[in-house]
Amino acid sequence: MMTDHDIHFFREGTHARLYDKLGCQWSEDGASFGVWAPNADAVSVIGEWNDWDPRAQPLQPRPDGSGIWQGDVAGVARGHAYKYRIASRGGGFVADKSDPYAFHAELAPATGSRVWTLDYQWGDTHWMSGRAGKNALDAPMSVYEVHLGSWRRKDGKFAGYRELAHWLADYVIELGFTHVELMPVTEHPFYGSWGYQTTGYFAPTSRYGTPQDFMYFVDHLHQRGIGVLLDWVPSHFPTDAHGLGLFDGTHLYEHADPRQGFHPEWSSAIFNYGRNEVRSFLMSSGLFWLDKYHVDGLRVDAVASMLYLDYARKQGEWIPNREGGRENIEAVGFLRRLNEATYRDYPDTVTIAEESTAWPMVSRPTSMGGLGFGMKWNMGWMHDTLAYMKEDPIHRRYHHHMLTFSLVYAFNENFVLPLSHDEVVHGKGSLIGKMPGDEWQQFANLRALYGLMWTHPGKKLLFMGGEFGQRREWTHEGELEWWVADMPGHGGVRRFVADLNRLYRAEPALYQLDFSAEGFEWIEGNDALRSVVVFLRRSVDDGATLLVACNLTPVPRTNYVVGVPHGGLWQEVLNSDAALYGGGGWGNLGGVQAAPVPAGGRPWSLNLTLPALSTLVLKHDNKGA
Repeated sequence: MMTDHDIHFFREGTHARLYDKLGCQWSEDGASFGVWAPNADAVSVIGEWNDWDPRAQPLQPRPDGSGIWQGDVAGVARGHAYKYRIASRGGGFVADKSDPYAFHAELAPATGSRVWTLDYQWGDTHWMSGRAGKNALDAPMSVYEVHLGSWRRKDGKFAGYRELAHWLADYVIELGFTHVELMPVTEHPFYGSWGYQTTGYFAPTSRYGTPQDFMYFVDHLHQRGIGVLLDWVPSHFPTDAHGLGLFDGTHLYEHADPRQGFHPEWSSAIFNYGRNEVRSFLMSSGLFWLDKYHVDGLRVDAVASMLYLDYARKQGEWIPNREGGRENIEAVGFLRRLNEATYRDYPDTVTIAEESTAWPMVSRPTSMGGLGFGMKWNMGWMHDTLAYMKEDPIHRRYHHHMLTFSLVYAFNENFVLPLSHDEVVHGKGSLIGKMPGDEWQQFANLRALYGLMWTHPGKKLLFMGGEFGQRREWTHEGELEWWVADMPGHGGVRRFVADLNRLYRAEPALYQLDFSAEGFEWIEGNDALRSVVVFLRRSVDDGATLLVACNLTPVPRTNYVVGVPHGGLWQEVLNSDAALYGGGGWGNLGGVQAAPVPAGGRPWSLNLTLPALSTLVLKHDNKGA
């Protein structure tokens, strides 16, 4: 039950543990229910134990004006389905609503909540005690993005959380990723929304099992050394009759004016971030997954749509803020408080913003005027790089700036480089399908792209199927094209991604200074004519320097001279054109000795062979030189 202190923080908009107070709190001694419905005339709990009779167990409003209805209810068993019957003041509205704070939901298309508890014996103590180092800004982070319902199935049907835990952990370890990111597992009525139309902000979807099954999933990945990130959607919610929309007969969670409360792109409702109780609800939801499910971080969806009042709207379709601007001041305040609470209570986790504009200081502390996220998706890098790679190599010389422009702003934010599900849906085709040329060139282009991505400053994210060059555009029905994964070409890409991840995790130069200009230096950024870029990556202690050379035309470049800062051997530690990956086998015979011949303003130089459509990585051991 809510205490006076709880009510104070709830109404202030700062309560972050409402899941311990509202909803159904069940034990063998009985059940208590609490729900916020300030404009209701009557609220009752209806469920399997009382034959869904709205007269059987009415709740009572608290006398403090908080709008919370509560009561103890007898005869409730764990697993019972239930809803709230809500009648609004003045009549005219009666609805059966699922519990906004429910821990478990009926299996869709049923829409009720289930009485549940979150007891579980965790076995991930070792991971939890050391995960601060795994989620740190100077740690390697290579993320495999997964939609659980379509990654892998069992006999054509959904696999469960527990089966998926073992399959996915084995696969992620084989491929060398450090984290998985799950597209939303919060309960959603429409499977085709991929989870982005959430109704259960405290319930993992029942499609794949129980809350304890999902706990097992996270627990098992942690025990195998894999971090778990969740997509979380505080930007909008669906208007399904059993959900949050018109919850007590009024626009309680959403704005009443459609110019503020209706999202034109997604036909969904927009949260009213100016209402304190809504902020407490959302903040509690975000921290709930970190608390009860040991999740390592939240990727916050559609942040841009929260920040701008005119997002996806034409002139006259939106309402300016109190200062006449387009910024959503209340949403900005909510995001800052959310990040402050997250890093206060769970400093070893991370929040990541999907933010597609140039909003300043998204991943800077709130004390500096930032939004307080730990990292931000680099949508600019993604758009420019894919646009460049789609060009026929003969035309790439005219688009060279698209390859290099990201380094102009690469250190303005703590960036994640995303090649996500958004790039392989809605007619966009697959990643391999975006690559020009014949089959050999397509695979070579894709390997070169991944080589560039993994060596470019910033953390990495790749959507499932991309690791083996799936040709079919992703669909949420069915599973990945596993039958092609080991075929020539596809298997080569998969081996290359695995080796990229191994190199990435082994070389601090590729991750320690991701967010500092000290970790990057151009060697050659202006060779548009030959579509070549060459750069250095450095680590904190300068123990090794890596040289990366990308040749993005189908013409091998021999005798390509570049200046380097150190003499001695530069060992070729990765070559996307290696025969192992399906390439032509061109290269530098394992390494190149630097000659004492100045070039490009540097005292030494390398004479390199750059294979066609390739990325090379050469390593100089500075301490051993």
